[in-house]
Amino acid sequence: MPAEEATFDDMRDILKSAPGPDELARAAAAVRNAELTKPGGSLGRLEELAGWFAAWQGKDPIQLGRPRVAIFVANHGVAAPGAASGGVSAFPQAVTAQMVANFQSGGAAINQLCTISDAELRVYEMGLDHPTADFTVEAAMSEGDCARAMAYGMMAVEDGVDVLCLGEMGIGNTTSAAALSCALFGGAPENWVGSGTGVDAAGVALKAVVVAKAIALHGSEFEDPLEALRRVGGLELAAIGGAVLAARMARVPVILDGFACCAAAAVLFRLDPTALDHCIVGHRSVEPGHTLLLDAMGKVPVLDLGLRLGEGSGAATALLVLRAAITCHTGMATFAEAGVATSA
Repeated sequence: MPAEEATFDDMRDILKSAPGPDELARAAAAVRNAELTKPGGSLGRLEELAGWFAAWQGKDPIQLGRPRVAIFVANHGVAAPGAASGGVSAFPQAVTAQMVANFQSGGAAINQLCTISDAELRVYEMGLDHPTADFTVEAAMSEGDCARAMAYGMMAVEDGVDVLCLGEMGIGNTTSAAALSCALFGGAPENWVGSGTGVDAAGVALKAVVVAKAIALHGSEFEDPLEALRRVGGLELAAIGGAVLAARMARVPVILDGFACCAAAAVLFRLDPTALDHCIVGHRSVEPGHTLLLDAMGKVPVLDLGLRLGEGSGAATALLVLRAAITCHTGMATFAEAGVATSA
């Protein structure tokens, strides 16, 4: 759909028509897994990942020839200079554009991770000169802006992409993620906030106050997850939601990154608890809210490395694990091929 014409009703309709897993492909993967030269279950979660990937890619044999890392980048009014809630980030908003330049020149961590995992990197800027509104004062976005951002995010899913790793960059977005998570799942604001880019204890306390103000202002509208997204989310978070939705329609498995990325995807989970079945979570962030969020969605991360960078870095690192799972699944010999006995 043209982005300028997108509405929340369009998003709801797309989600209602989303396909389920391909159980025949999952079954074929299970049969092959049982024939490989190893004791059953001995590759642990690698076997689970291969089966999950088969079910959502819907191919036999499965393939991972073209992974893509998509980073959505935007600025947040809650962290803008002069905002009523100023001080929620350790860095100024100018860093967002500077980091985009770093991505483009190949100097960021995600560039190195894409190189080692043989993944395409796409960076999607979203009006850095036009941040969202300060959600402690008014809604962050209009419905039109939010829905257009979701439609824009859908463009990250193109023919031929085998898996989509999603990430974000935007000064202030861990505050937005905390507010969005609190809006979607409830609980005390102070339980959802963390140090983000490195704010001190006073900064974390300020973030809790900011989230509490947002909940008090907008709380009556949070029954609708999309309304929660537009009121306290961000353009890049909305785009991630759209990318997750488009990937589901195209049968492209997804690896989600950390707290902000998962908060964006959680909007779809609240609309439909099966909406993220085609997604795995690449890692557990050190942000306290991320563990709460994973528990609420029933997601077990692939890695737990103490990361808090964002930028898709955890998802891209988990891609290496997924590549290991698929390479073992497709490349190992079967007992018959190797002439190995299956019993005493």
